[in-house]
This record gives sequence, C-alpha cells and structure tokens, in this order.
Amino acid sequence: MTDILMPALSPTMEEGVLAKWHVKVGDTVKAGDVIAEIETDKATMEVEAVDEGEVTDILVAEGTEGVKVNTPIARLKDEGGAAAPAPKAASAPVADASKVEPAKAEAAAAPTAAPKSAPARADGARVFASPLARRIATQNGVDLKSIKGTGPHGRIVKRDVEGARGGTQAPAASGASAPAGEVRKVQSLAQMGIPDGSYDLIPLDGMRKAIARRLTDSFRDVPHFPLNIDCEIDGLLASRARVNAMLEKSGVKVSVNDFVIKASAMALKAVPEANASYSPEGIAMHHHADVAMAVAIDGGLITPIIRAAETKSLSQIATESRDLAKRARDRKLKPEEFQGGTFSVSNLGMFGIQSFASIINEPQGAIMSVGAGGPRAVVKDGQLAIATVMTVTLTCDHRVVDGAIGARFLQAFKAMIEDPVTMLA
Repeated sequence: MTDILMPALSPTMEEGVLAKWHVKVGDTVKAGDVIAEIETDKATMEVEAVDEGEVTDILVAEGTEGVKVNTPIARLKDEGGAAAPAPKAASAPVADASKVEPAKAEAAAAPTAAPKSAPARADGARVFASPLARRIATQNGVDLKSIKGTGPHGRIVKRDVEGARGGTQAPAASGASAPAGEVRKVQSLAQMGIPDGSYDLIPLDGMRKAIARRLTDSFRDVPHFPLNIDCEIDGLLASRARVNAMLEKSGVKVSVNDFVIKASAMALKAVPEANASYSPEGIAMHHHADVAMAVAIDGGLITPIIRAAETKSLSQIATESRDLAKRARDRKLKPEEFQGGTFSVSNLGMFGIQSFASIINEPQGAIMSVGAGGPRAVVKDGQLAIATVMTVTLTCDHRVVDGAIGARFLQAFKAMIEDPVTMLA
C-alpha cells in the first residue's frame, strides 16, 4: 500500500485546499498522471502521481479546506499488492463538501474551475455563481437564474443555493445568522460603533488572508520611504506606435507597461545597489533584474515575474507579460512564476490614478508605482509648453536602498523611459 500525501507546493506552504479529484476509487494510475488539483492562497496546481497502482481509498473529499502538508489524501494498492483498510486516524479527514463550514467550502471551490463564460439569464444578463454552487444546484435541480447572489459582487454562493433548495433563500451573513468566526468579526465592529445588520460580511478566503498578513508585516517591519519623479513620455508613445507597427503581423502588441518593465530592468542593472534584498545575514545583490508585475485578480492581487527582464526584448516582455497575466487571472501560475523577484512594478494608470505609493513586496528592496500619463503644463527652455507626463513613485526599503541609491535609480529610469532608444542600445 502507498499513501498519497498532501504535497508542499511552495517552501512556505503549510496547508491547502483539495479542490478537485481527477480519479476515483478503482481507477488505475501510473506515474505522471494528474490525479488532483490543490489550491494554495495564490494558485491552483495539478498534482501528479509518483507511483503506479489502483486507487483504493479517497481520504480527503473535494472542497476540503485546511489540509495539512504531508497528510494522507488517498491510498494506492501496488500492483500485485493487497489493499489494507484505512486506519481510523487516516480516515478522519474524509468529509462531504456539504459538511464543510459554508465560508470555507465556498473559498475552497470558488477559484478552482471558474467558467470562462457564465450562462445567460432569459433577459440576457449573465449568471455569476461559484463552481460549488453550480454543482449543488445541478444535483438538486435548482434553477440558478431564479436566485439572487449574496456573495462578492452578487455572486451566487453555496448558502444561496441551499436556501433556495429549502424553499427560502438564505439571507446574507449578518450578526444574527453568521457562523461563530463571523460573529466575532461582527462584535468587533459593534465595539467600534458599527451596528449589526448594517452591512453584509464577506468571509476572508486564503488569498485575502495571505495578502493581509504579508502587507501588514511589510508595512510594520520594513522602514520605507517614497521618492517621486515625473517623466515625459511623448517620445515613448511615438516609439511604441512604431514598434507596434513593426510587430503588427506577428500579433504582438507592446504596452506602456512593457516599456516600464524593460526600463526598470535596465535601470536596475545600471544601478545594481537598487537590485538588492535585505537579510539578517547580509545584503543580497541580485545577478538579474527579475521584475514582478502586479496583476489584479478576483479576490486579490498576485505578482507574476518576468525573469531576467534586462535580457529580453520588448516583444518578448509583451508576450510573456500577457501570458502570465492571463494565467494569473485563471489561477494557473506555478509557484516559481510568482514567488521571489527582485523588484516590483504596480501600474494603476489605466484607472486614471495620477500618483500613489505601494507597499514593499518583501524580500524585494523596492517597488515602483506608475500613474497615468496625461497632458500637463511644463517649462522648456524658459517657455511654457504641453507634454504628456507620467508620475512614478519608488518605495524603498531603507535598510538596503537609501535615498541616494533610489534617486540614482529613478534618474536612470527617467532617462530610458523618456528616450527609449537608450534602453535598447
């Protein structure tokens, strides 16, 4: 007999969600077969079998949250071997998804198999529902089009379907009906003068908890400061138009953010002291500029990384950044694609934000926030003129990137972003 254990998909992973089984009891698997999908706080990963044999026991049901690393999740009978009954301790994790606390089951199922397009209502509107809610609705003959969602952004979640199945739709979480974990949150808000029943409480999923923990630690523990600089980008916009005209037949389209990533990488190589990380053992001076780009996804934020960005062309960066962003939104990134990095870029220009400061993504030494480019009055040769100006803000970890280093980095970045030819030399 061989136990299949809950894998550690990253160095810091302690537990995860067993999102989906691709095998059932009685199936025969061989090494390399995909047998399950596991959710971490950032991505959904496929798990491959490392042994051959027949599946004799599924020890952890689909949708189970908080499965500890190295916990037995299934059992194989080796070819020619005899199946042994599962010990009680090992069978304890077995649970029907319906018995999992609603908030946990929803968090477990929501990101795993999100449909690429939601079915349409009769009136043409789309129906937004979590995969778990869809499965329960299908099993019980519940019409999702008749249900009002109480999840994030009106999404139909498990409690909505169960309420409709029972004849009355469950109300949104509140102080009177919330599970114990939510009641504590409600009481904490009441102590600050916010009365029960005046809001809907959305449970925290694994990603939001991780973001809250990491950013709180970073903002509290890392001595940081911002540096601002304005960049004129008329030359960049003209260069972008010429580059995209050259690439039109290839289907590749370069964005302003791709130029920003390239210029950041080249500036990090020009000022290597800014491409560094603090550790108690010393300052790590990185060999390559591995630039992480902030991507907003449903329920949070993730930072896929363009590795060795200084060595890549604009078309390579454009192709790679599109692929990473798409797979980030689909939660299909591998851990090595979003963990690490030496520098981060966060761009909110597409939302019209003119300037902002980001929180450092440890262990990186700095993060650059990019605002919207727009026409502004500038003085050139003593004369008032109009230029397209973009404000960037560099947040620095003062333990490794001090003011002078940060200023030299921004000078190098500004020179390249204002005259893109210099970054291609």
